[in-house]
Amino acid sequence: MAKKWIEAMRLRTLPVSIAGVLAGCGCAVWQGKFSIVPALLCILFAISAQIASNFGNEYYDFKNGIDRKGREGFRRGVTEGDISPKAMKHATFIMLGIAAIIGCAMLFYGSLWLIAAGCAIMLFALAYSTGPYPLSHHGLGDITVVIFFGVIPVTLTCYLQTGEWSHLPELLSTSIATGLLAANVLIVNNYRDMEDDKAVGKITTVVIFGRTVMGQAYLFSGILAMGIMTPLWVQMPAWALSVPVIYLLLHVATWRKLKQSKGAKLNPLLGRSAMNLLLFTLLLLALLIARCV
Repeated sequence: MAKKWIEAMRLRTLPVSIAGVLAGCGCAVWQGKFSIVPALLCILFAISAQIASNFGNEYYDFKNGIDRKGREGFRRGVTEGDISPKAMKHATFIMLGIAAIIGCAMLFYGSLWLIAAGCAIMLFALAYSTGPYPLSHHGLGDITVVIFFGVIPVTLTCYLQTGEWSHLPELLSTSIATGLLAANVLIVNNYRDMEDDKAVGKITTVVIFGRTVMGQAYLFSGILAMGIMTPLWVQMPAWALSVPVIYLLLHVATWRKLKQSKGAKLNPLLGRSAMNLLLFTLLLLALLIARCV
């Protein structure tokens, strides 16, 4: 049974949450400030919120008849009968409760307005899959990912460590770039599920625009992300450009594999896209640390 719950957490996608926090830590280092405790709290909060969203996605998609048995994607425990819907619903709110507790601990490092930010994050973790207008069912999943896996975690992680809003061009460009790379993970997921989603009326950007267009969007968003970070790159020594070059080499290789794959063969590319993002943020963090030493 433990294996089924671990599978439901979708561990292959969790690097996306960690990457946003690492990028935020890099921005804090850029400003000459870094604090390990709020950084760890941000990582724990991000992982807890994403697991809650993953659990909620599985429960509410089952409840709304979106998931079907034998789908091309990773096995869904509730749909396949491995986990009861009631247990998954309870697990969703337990994880949200854990995220809320971690969020309260963050208040020691920031202002009370963080409560509103935390509530918004947890609300959208559910709104992604449920409510009167589920975001992932109406072509809004991609922009939601850019905001909640890029802009918000990067900027808030940096703020909690620095206590201020400064170096905004570098901070905002890094947060948007991180969000674009995170959205690529969702593109792979929806690229794989296009026929299944279309059959049940789930509208994703891949259903709207088709695989050809969104395959090109996958490639372009990676290139655009590196370009958006120009305010940071221009302040770095020439050798620092090896970081975006390394990422782009991995990105293009994954994109080429994406064009050649169908069905379940796309599953490894979902994890590879997430790991490409994680590696990029690790290299970025290392680069910014080296610059400040």
